[in-house]
Amino acid sequence: MEHGFVLDAHCKGYPLAAGPCAVSDLAARGWNLLDDALAYPVAVLRRPALSHNLAWMQDFVQRKGVALAPHGKTTMSPELFRLQLQAGAWGLTFANVHQLRVGLAAGAQRAIIANQLVSDADLDGLDTLLMQYPEVRVWFLVDSLAQLDALADWGQRRQNTRCWDVLLELGIAGYRTGCRTHEEALALAQAIAASPVVRLGGVECYEGGLGQCESAHDSAAVSALVRSVQALVQQIDAQGLWGRDEVLLSAGGSAVFDLVIPMLKLQVQSRPVQGVLRSGCYVTHDHWNYARYLKLVEQREGLSASLKPALEVWAIVQSVPEPGLAILSAGRRDLSFDQCMPMPVRWAARGQSGPGAIQAAPGSWQVKALSDQHAHMVFAMDGPVPRVGDRIALGISHPCTTFDKWRWMAVIEDDGRISGAISTHF
Repeated sequence: MEHGFVLDAHCKGYPLAAGPCAVSDLAARGWNLLDDALAYPVAVLRRPALSHNLAWMQDFVQRKGVALAPHGKTTMSPELFRLQLQAGAWGLTFANVHQLRVGLAAGAQRAIIANQLVSDADLDGLDTLLMQYPEVRVWFLVDSLAQLDALADWGQRRQNTRCWDVLLELGIAGYRTGCRTHEEALALAQAIAASPVVRLGGVECYEGGLGQCESAHDSAAVSALVRSVQALVQQIDAQGLWGRDEVLLSAGGSAVFDLVIPMLKLQVQSRPVQGVLRSGCYVTHDHWNYARYLKLVEQREGLSASLKPALEVWAIVQSVPEPGLAILSAGRRDLSFDQCMPMPVRWAARGQSGPGAIQAAPGSWQVKALSDQHAHMVFAMDGPVPRVGDRIALGISHPCTTFDKWRWMAVIEDDGRISGAISTHF
């Protein structure tokens, strides 16, 4: 299914007049974005930045001595999953069973569902996938005795003796899922160890909610979480509650991922530990939220450069109805705006293509509002003035909520040449 995804007039951004084309064959069309070969708006991935990010993050985890299981919810793209696995990812992470299905079809041999499974439909689905892919290993999260009861009840009603691999989740007060106290977490670990329907494979947490993009605060808050996990892991080990020969310790969003490395490298006396980082947005990075967090990562790690923004949504200027205001052909249905407005980052004048046609967007160009199909961009009259037909690349923050607006994205070179494509399966 994923290998045979076909682009045609049903796909936003694909030209209506062009014949259908497999994702893998798009480069052979010889199209260039600056020739207006695609219909605006169109989402693109810049291949040089994408390749850089894949290599950079894999090098980072290797230097730190941990593994990478990128969160697939970011892109839900089999083509990108395969690139991440080929680059050396240990496995993939997902939020639910539907996402897992896409990842296993793309070749993942290990997967973490970083969420609690409770419903019959989810457990039936995971059971079906594990029968279809008997060689894979999948872990999901448990954070309550009520959930543990639901897993046992499913097995009894289905007359199914499967034993699930699970990770105990330690949470953060006032935030998402996860046990709130050590006493609660330890009692749950003891119950898991005594249950015939689950095996305790390790401990998981998510530190992203602690970040405030202030290095001293973030370091202190995440370090406290690391100490909490360490104390819990030592208690579990001392009581011999693990259900596997290897312990998984997993954490890691895309903002302060460097600060959880000490947790992923914790050691226990009874067996080996595999630390697994789950960052997902690194693959395309972004132009604002993660970019500002990354500057702090670079300072803490002594780096001069790291990830590069790869995702852009190109729009065309369709109207300049009054001085200082341009209306672009991309809106809320096309790009994320949950963290900040899209940012004009590059542009090319109408009819211009070839070397040098793409320029950096002037700083005075700013998107002030979005409607369903339009971006309202203001600009200074004493600088470059956008004209009808000009093409503008909009940078975004939070790539997760842009990917899910597209069934596909073109892969382009820095000169606009279309060298490939990816599909998405949300």
